Order: sequence, then structure tokens, then C-alpha cells
Amino acid sequence: MFIGSGTVINVIAVLIGSGLGVTIAHRLNDSVRSVVTDGLGLITGLVAALSIASITDPALKQHLGQGRPVLIALASIVIGGILGTTFGIEGRLDSLGDRLKRRLSGDSESQFTQGFVSASLLFCVGPLTILGSITDGLGGGNEQLVLKSTLDFFASMAFAAALGWGVAASAISVGVVQGSLTVLGMLLGNFMSDLQITMLTATGGLLLMGISLRLLNIKQVPVANMLPTLVIAPLLVALLSR
Repeated sequence: MFIGSGTVINVIAVLIGSGLGVTIAHRLNDSVRSVVTDGLGLITGLVAALSIASITDPALKQHLGQGRPVLIALASIVIGGILGTTFGIEGRLDSLGDRLKRRLSGDSESQFTQGFVSASLLFCVGPLTILGSITDGLGGGNEQLVLKSTLDFFASMAFAAALGWGVAASAISVGVVQGSLTVLGMLLGNFMSDLQITMLTATGGLLLMGISLRLLNIKQVPVANMLPTLVIAPLLVALLSR
């Protein structure tokens, strides 16, 4: 698949899900939705495990030394988590979403606008949006965005059943935000080494595992607070590989 295909799939998923939501979503009960979410949580865990496995790449051991890749992942998660928690990234994202929702879809606004704003925030503000889009841009495949697309498909059905066609319009937001992040990933790939990209993939897999635990309702891991890990890991590789 071509770079950017994940975003294209996501846009299509939102459009189809919204269309179905307007017509038939009311027929899906809570038990069906719960089973689907659990299944997606398990698949997300599988993709996470495959990404984490890249830490065993012989090239990492050769250039960084035995055991160092795991230590870099550990340091990246700890430092990134501390920084993200200190700056309150997860809380700030939630606050940003609430402020935008109040400002753009006040009580006087139409149901169409409420559907558009609510769905746009749901589909565009989250760690999987950032991680999946950048990974796609780096050439790491679109599996993460395909998972997100599946989640968004069912979410758009539920939202559209309540808020109508405004949810379908949020596909524009998905295309713009994820497309921009994918381009950013392509730019990063132009000056990041293969070792840095491999370590980024491995640490990104750890964040995906956190998302899996959240979907399965095992533990609400503050994944957004750990997003600085995606910056710390490549920097540590650059420092130690010298």
C-alpha cells in the first residue's frame, strides 16, 4: 500500500460508518459493541507485540551494544512519561477538546455542527492518530491507522445515529489532520537513520500496548502523556550510536 493509504481508509471508514449510522445503527445493542471493542483491543495488542519485536533487530545490537536497545526503550518511556505528565499532555488534550466543543458547537448551534465538531475531536485528538499517521509517513505500514479506522467506523455509526450527517463531515478533519501528520512522518524519515526509525517503531509499539489495555478495560494507561517517548527514543539512539 502507498504512504497515506491509512488516512484514505480512515476517511472512507468514517463516511461509510456515518451513512450506516443514520440508517441502521440503532439496531446494534451494547453487547455487540462491547464484543467489537474487545476484539479490537486484542488485535491492537497483536500489532503492538509485532512492533515491539523490532527491538530485537540485529542492527540495533550491532551498533548500540548488547542490551542497550531495551535500556533505551526503558529510558525513553520513563523520561517521556515524566515529561508528558509534568506538562499534563493528556489533560491538556482533553481540555482543548472541551473548549473547542463549547466554542464551536454551543447550544445555539445546529445538530449538524455538533455532530461535526464532536466527531472531529473524537477522531483527530488521540495518541493513535499521531502514532499511526507518523508511522505511515515513515513507511512503517498502515496497520495502526487501519485499526483506528475500524474503531472510527463503529464510533461514527453510533455518533451518526444520534447526531446525523454532521458526523460524516468530520471525514474532512480526519483527512487534513492525519494527512499533515503523515507528511511530517515523511519529512522525519528523510533525516532519521534506520536505527532511529527501528527504535521509534519499538517504543511506539509500547504505546500501542497501552492503547490495547485501555480498549480491554484492563488499565486506563495515560498514553497521551507518554507521547514524548517518540522524540526521546530517536535522540537517545543518535547519542549512543556515536
